[in-house]
Amino acid sequence: MSETARTLAAEVAAVNDILCAVAVLQWDNRTVMPAGGAETRGQQIATLKGLARERILSGAMRRAAEQALAETEGREERDLERRAASQVLAAIRHHERLDPRLLQRQAELGPVAGAAWAEARAASDFASFLPFLAESVALARESAEAMGHDGHPYSAMVALYEPGETADSIKRFLDELRAGLLPILDRARGRPRDALVDRLVPVEAQRAACRGLAELVGYDFGRGRLDTAVHPFEISFTRNDVRITTRYREDFLPGALFGTLHEAGHGLYEQNVAEALTRSVFATDLILLYAVGGTSFGAHESQSRLWENHVGRSEAFWRLNLSRLQGHFPGALDDVSPERFARAVNHVEPGFIRVDADELTYDFHIMLRAEIERQLMDGSLAPADLPGAWNEAMRRDLGLTVPDDRRGCLQDVHWSSGYLGSFPTYTVGNAMAAQLMESLHAGDPELGERLAAGDYARLAGHLREAVWRHGRSRSRDELLVDATGSALTPGPYLRYLAAKFG
Repeated sequence: MSETARTLAAEVAAVNDILCAVAVLQWDNRTVMPAGGAETRGQQIATLKGLARERILSGAMRRAAEQALAETEGREERDLERRAASQVLAAIRHHERLDPRLLQRQAELGPVAGAAWAEARAASDFASFLPFLAESVALARESAEAMGHDGHPYSAMVALYEPGETADSIKRFLDELRAGLLPILDRARGRPRDALVDRLVPVEAQRAACRGLAELVGYDFGRGRLDTAVHPFEISFTRNDVRITTRYREDFLPGALFGTLHEAGHGLYEQNVAEALTRSVFATDLILLYAVGGTSFGAHESQSRLWENHVGRSEAFWRLNLSRLQGHFPGALDDVSPERFARAVNHVEPGFIRVDADELTYDFHIMLRAEIERQLMDGSLAPADLPGAWNEAMRRDLGLTVPDDRRGCLQDVHWSSGYLGSFPTYTVGNAMAAQLMESLHAGDPELGERLAAGDYARLAGHLREAVWRHGRSRSRDELLVDATGSALTPGPYLRYLAAKFG
């Protein structure tokens, strides 16, 4: 590494340290902080993000990045020093466009709006959350105009979470997927539901079982922990402190099990970013001011959905591991076979809650949210009209009558955090996961046999090489082209779902 590159890395590392402190405050806010601390927590986060932004816009950061770019002129496109300099300069240009007042207000609003959302969700009281939603949308629209876009403000927001995508490209992708999903869903729905998933299981026993599942797939508790949150999430403070959460219901065991596997997939990504990239631009999102190694939200979701669905919902997984659950829950599942358990947790039935949805209907929840986000951003839907638009879309897409806002438009935390534009990345992740798995099976014919034998390390090794270790040093499509020979395409995902449910 050149002297200039070391100087730039030191500047970025200082920003990373500030953002890791922000992440600690955000983790605390969403797990154990008393509700009364929300307002001051927002101010604390705003102060730290302001300091990070000042550091990004400092002359020292710009000089180091410009010098590094000049010194690497003529090197190959993937040269890490050159790419780091380019990413830093892109972040500087991004923050120069944004009013610091806007960023401060967004940071302050997040914890307060999150607390208001949690209370509103518990009481199914949309009216109490509306002022916070309206301000969050207004700030997002202001941000989009400041950042610039291709004619639709949603493009600016989508690109924050999935670089390279626009409002129109995401719509085309989702429309193509919808057309392919509908006939598969028509064939799969209507089969009887097994009530074994509703059996009462004590929460404390679920905690132990979930910890065991996370360990089983390779999540390192020496560098992580599992906690409880109203809405499950993963958050990292460098690769050596990566935390995950889940939530528990005594009357719905799959929620905790698959929520844990999902977040463990996120955690595996962050824990396995190459050591050399720690505290570098490739382990830090300088635009979103977030200490994260994943290259895009969609790439991150690909890892969580891969471990949750391709591994965790397979019959082979439960042939090996159902006995573990039976050991944690004496009497609750003693009469259940692995085949029956796998059928029960793969049952296709439209439901109200996204995070509890089966694989086949899940993406319809995402399409609904993406459609609403687009309308909120262009002003064709007023925040006050959200419940009605939501309920009509659920009736149209899944044939359901939403009984209350708790099970409708108040179920997700994202919009209270200002994350308009992030929802499509879940479906991007589903498609990317299937594309990776199809290619990995083709390249390693023994992979399926090894997974059936409980060798999850073999799959982890493939993913570490293809995705995890690169952090943000490669784009989503660069990872996919290297691993599969193609940029993102819905074909493998549709083939996977048709084979599983058709």
